[in-house]
Amino acid sequence: MERLRVLVVGAGLAGLAVARSLGRAGFEAEVVDRAGGWEAAGTGIYLPANGVRALRGLGLERAAAARAAEIGWQRVLDARGRVLVEVDLPAFWGQVGACLALHRADLHAVLRAGVPVRLGTTVAALERAGGPVEVRFQDGREGVYDLVVGADGLRSVVRRLAVDERPPDPVGQHSWRFVTTGPAGGAAWSLLLARRSSFLTIPIGQGRLYCYADVLTGPGDPPPAGDPARLLRERFARFPDPAPELLERLPDPGRIHVAPIEQVAAERWGRGAVVLVGDAAHGMSPNMAQGAALAFEDALVLAAVLGEAGSVAEALAAFAARRRPRAGWVRAQTHRRDRTRRLPPPVRDPLLRAFGARIYRANYRPLLDPA
Repeated sequence: MERLRVLVVGAGLAGLAVARSLGRAGFEAEVVDRAGGWEAAGTGIYLPANGVRALRGLGLERAAAARAAEIGWQRVLDARGRVLVEVDLPAFWGQVGACLALHRADLHAVLRAGVPVRLGTTVAALERAGGPVEVRFQDGREGVYDLVVGADGLRSVVRRLAVDERPPDPVGQHSWRFVTTGPAGGAAWSLLLARRSSFLTIPIGQGRLYCYADVLTGPGDPPPAGDPARLLRERFARFPDPAPELLERLPDPGRIHVAPIEQVAAERWGRGAVVLVGDAAHGMSPNMAQGAALAFEDALVLAAVLGEAGSVAEALAAFAARRRPRAGWVRAQTHRRDRTRRLPPPVRDPLLRAFGARIYRANYRPLLDPA
């Protein structure tokens, strides 16, 4: 097992975490990514404390924290700016760790430090998924691997070729993301919640603020089209502070990330000697902010089971058995929270005011335990 030939497809947060975790466990992995180079792309990312704990397991907590803002409070406010829910994050997470927020490009840079990646190619074909897996790359190169790790995101090529051909399903939300100057609201994750729309702000350090806005959509609704800055101002101008001020200093349209929210059609962990991690396995709506956290946990558990098992098949069976309950729990809570979002405000807002903090604790309590 210590001489495994491992291919990691995708050098995003999940793939880099897998490569680093495998390296710390004594395994070597080849990493490929379709990107032609590294750009300071993306917006912000929020890591609840279980995700920060996983970074600690990767040996990267301090490096990430040095670039991040520590988030002390999580608040949900109604369309008039009145507090519905307020959660003291250090009081809840305790010794698990801090909750951090930072620019996604900064987190990516921390993860890729020292990890060799072959850029400009990805998988074109996979044969004998039961292993050893014969791989043909888009650049014409070929290779044989004992284990192929699909860490290539929600629209994973590895998932499509070897596990599940179905594309992601729309969740019924359309989003805009951008980074501007801040802070606003101190060290708080702060969500303004209106009828069928929301506006989130999170400080991410170095005087910057990550903003996420979305609207709920129905089946068959066309995606909002047009200039993203104009659409944001039109749809969110009536929100309370700080939304109007932030909308007046939007970045260039090219730096506003616009996308529908999607989820994988069904949670899948792989087939044969092909395993999926991160969004390729369990991508979902971001309302629990667990995408990166689950990916980092996947990386740690995969390395652990490979070190303990006598074969790839045994290791991957153990991996799925350990990860399925936790990812399934997060997915179930995500769906419940999305349904709550769709309640009419006269029903939803009193519910959150009375039970919001209790709901938060119930949603996250299982994640207090290590993966």
